[in-house]
Amino acid sequence: MFREAQVTTGDQEMALAADATGVSNALDGPFTTRQLLRLDRALRVADDSTGLVFSVYVGELDEPVRGCAEKLHGQLTDPGRSVLVAVSPNQRVLEIVTGGQARRRLPDRACKLAALSMAAAFGGGDLAGGIVTGLAQLADHAGRSRQH
Repeated sequence: MFREAQVTTGDQEMALAADATGVSNALDGPFTTRQLLRLDRALRVADDSTGLVFSVYVGELDEPVRGCAEKLHGQLTDPGRSVLVAVSPNQRVLEIVTGGQARRRLPDRACKLAALSMAAAFGGGDLAGGIVTGLAQLADHAGRSRQH
């Protein structure tokens, strides 16, 4: 089964899709095709290993930024099981929003630790790598889904 991973950047949704030959194409944005592939894999691994739904938003966040990130999270298909990593490089802001079910497995402390790791990578100029690392840390902390 093929599921398209999506990374949202600003007002533009970036979809990474591979055709039958495995050649992917990425829309214009802050990530290269290779980085999008890494993000796609990190999102799939996090989703599959935890049973939660992870999403990434990269772009400007309206003030107040926490409220904007929460609004974006609320628009996800299953907000209760969802984790949104919202990053605004220009504003130097990172928000992690968890739904009710996700929050039971990802307390604030775990999110703060992942945010610190991401911020360190961002400071070194590695936006995609920071997000990938943060997703892995969040998934590790959330643990395996009870359904597995």
